[in-house]
Amino acid sequence: MELNRRSLLAAIGAGTAAALTGCGTGTGTSAAGSADGPAEGEITLLTPIYEGAKGKKLLEGDILGGFRTKYPDVKVNVDYTTYDQLNEKITTGLAGGLLPDVLMMGVGWIPPFAAKGAIAELPEKLAETHDYEKRVLEPSRHDGKLYALPVVLDTRIVVYRKDHFAEAGIRKTPANWSELRAVAKQLTTKGRVGFDPFSINLRQCWETFLFANGGQLFSADGRKPLFTDARGVESLQFFKDLVADGSADYSRKTDTGAPSNVQTGQGSMMMTTSALWVQVKEQNPELIEQDKLGAFVLANRRPAMLQGGTLVSQSASSKHPAAARALVEWLATPESILGAAQQRGSVPGLRDLSDTAYVKENQFVDLSLKNLQHAVSEGGTAAWMEIREKIVPTLEPAIVGDQSAKDAIAELGRLAEAAIGRM
Repeated sequence: MELNRRSLLAAIGAGTAAALTGCGTGTGTSAAGSADGPAEGEITLLTPIYEGAKGKKLLEGDILGGFRTKYPDVKVNVDYTTYDQLNEKITTGLAGGLLPDVLMMGVGWIPPFAAKGAIAELPEKLAETHDYEKRVLEPSRHDGKLYALPVVLDTRIVVYRKDHFAEAGIRKTPANWSELRAVAKQLTTKGRVGFDPFSINLRQCWETFLFANGGQLFSADGRKPLFTDARGVESLQFFKDLVADGSADYSRKTDTGAPSNVQTGQGSMMMTTSALWVQVKEQNPELIEQDKLGAFVLANRRPAMLQGGTLVSQSASSKHPAAARALVEWLATPESILGAAQQRGSVPGLRDLSDTAYVKENQFVDLSLKNLQHAVSEGGTAAWMEIREKIVPTLEPAIVGDQSAKDAIAELGRLAEAAIGRM
């Protein structure tokens, strides 16, 4: 769906449009770098989203087109990257003193880079500019201070085949892990797994189960791993139990962008993101037209929905802080957020946008917005960038090999403690 300013303003409504017209660059901050003065100069934006030709057109044509109109004295150069390369680019830029003026980064990334002094504190009033769910803003903070604004969210939910449930006589979605395991067994047939938890990143999947089991990653101060308790072990053990049952198979996970097991009918349930709706609409629209897909939030001791996503922040070393601040605010307006969410199939983290046509049409996004009170984010420690890279290779041997869940979690705990100790 092609995005333009007229369609966006119609979708958002005249009231929000007026608010966008009146937004300014904000005031200076008492932390690193002031944003006082006119917005002018040449700045660089580093972004891992707005992928492909459509994404580039959206960003440079529609979103930055409006920005140029409002701030004609600011020139924005865009540096496109991927999330796989983003950490290295930021770290290299920080070491060389050539950090981009505006940086888009992931949930969990703010504490590490705020602790390094790489990004500037933002005025607290920006957290009140729009109607954010409290949990949406939590990943934007470090030590209680605001360092970023949310752009889009990527939630982890369970998607299932309604027709498979109906054929098996299953009338309701699982309310806990015991029911999930039983239903997965019941749905498993020759050539079909009952549940596919492995086609999303193993780190994100295990974290979702950890949170649903009532567990936490780290202490409130970020200095101690808490996932090493029984709830972290049980979360990994559940994957092993599913594999032992034959209702999940690590070797049958699908690649990002490829038709998922739920789409092909080779899986009845799977952990995935709201973006699957867009993929299905492009690859298998009949599944939507025939109402064969449903979704629910994972639950055990509590409902939990992992909240990832992309945030926008200002470099603490920008030579044009007023221009950088203006761009940060612009990328976090409802108009810009809605465009980015539509392009990616992501969740706009604003209640302002909950009644838009995009949200109502994408049932996975709609479910996510209605359950933001159950959202939990990864990260929570300044050592997160080192720890996150070790989660998958440390946990994987417990699923594909003979290592016990207890030993794998204990090893991850030791690695996390070492990383925190080096802070």
